[in-house]
Amino acid sequence: MGAVDKEPRRWGDGQASACPYCRLPQDRVPTLDHDWVLLEPGLDVLAHLVPAERRWITLSDGRVAVYAVCPPDPLQRCRIEHRLACSGQQLPDLWPWLTAVRQENARQVERRAGAEPALWPDIELPDTG
Repeated sequence: MGAVDKEPRRWGDGQASACPYCRLPQDRVPTLDHDWVLLEPGLDVLAHLVPAERRWITLSDGRVAVYAVCPPDPLQRCRIEHRLACSGQQLPDLWPWLTAVRQENARQVERRAGAEPALWPDIELPDTG
């Protein structure tokens, strides 16, 4: 499949345009706030797999709205912004607390690798029987 088709795909009533980062099509869809959002074309995801503030549902008039219901209906489907699926952009920090934990774990690994402590220090343990 080429990077950009001659005729970009359309999903629903959204207007398709090529992403400036990856050159793949993305849907430009109106929101309830009279704004636009660029969504991944043709991708419906189960809403519980997507963070609440990243879920977009299509309304009956073709506009989309953030679906922040928690917990979502297990069968509810949603769409995601193209930038979450774009291979040309870095993934945004969806869970800041988890990123902080990963960064701290990385620092601990570096500290431990530098010191290289023995798992079992050379001390005599008491005979407990």
